[in-house]
Amino acid sequence: MIPPSPLPDTEPPRDCPRCPRLVALRQELRAEYPDWWNAPVPAFGDPDGWLGIIGLAPGKHGANRTGRPFTGDFAGDLMFATLAKFGCTQGQYESRADDGLQLSGAIIVNSVKCLPPENKPTPEEARTCRPFAEAQVDALPNARIFIALGQIAHQSAVKILGGKLPKCRFAHLAEHRMPDGRVLIDSYHCSRYNQNTGRLTAEMFEAVFERALELRGTV
Repeated sequence: MIPPSPLPDTEPPRDCPRCPRLVALRQELRAEYPDWWNAPVPAFGDPDGWLGIIGLAPGKHGANRTGRPFTGDFAGDLMFATLAKFGCTQGQYESRADDGLQLSGAIIVNSVKCLPPENKPTPEEARTCRPFAEAQVDALPNARIFIALGQIAHQSAVKILGGKLPKCRFAHLAEHRMPDGRVLIDSYHCSRYNQNTGRLTAEMFEAVFERALELRGTV
């Protein structure tokens, strides 16, 4: 069973027609894997949390299959282990959307809701999907600190939070203070590729959350 969205009024419809390329892939996978989720993936976590995590998009064998962000693939192992280490989980992550895991104090919102080919949305697809992520960020009353996973998520997050991209350069552990005082921290994405190549280690990823925790209550 897929957990219900914590922000149901902000989600796209299951058959969202906005991005033709993503729609075509969705339809192809529905025919090939009829038991998979194969639809826009809803936000997951605590809508009253202090921390917002802006992801990229569902992974083919992860969220696109299970219906829950970062669930069922390599990236999710590091994501939920890190969230657990910093006290943001309740229950045990078992790589299934029905494992009963809950987030406390944190929420995950993807900048693109549907699976893109080769995990790479086009700039137009990111722009087209941004209103959903923007509505979700706007619906978080207590989130003052955000973590962006990767450059595409960073670009969306800066725009959603009211910043200016020329002044907000992406870099791992870079911090950006937004006009209203909210803070965005950048991280390399916790993808299998980044972990396998050593671009991102568990220690590097944990350092991002450590910094977020240090900033909690100061912004």
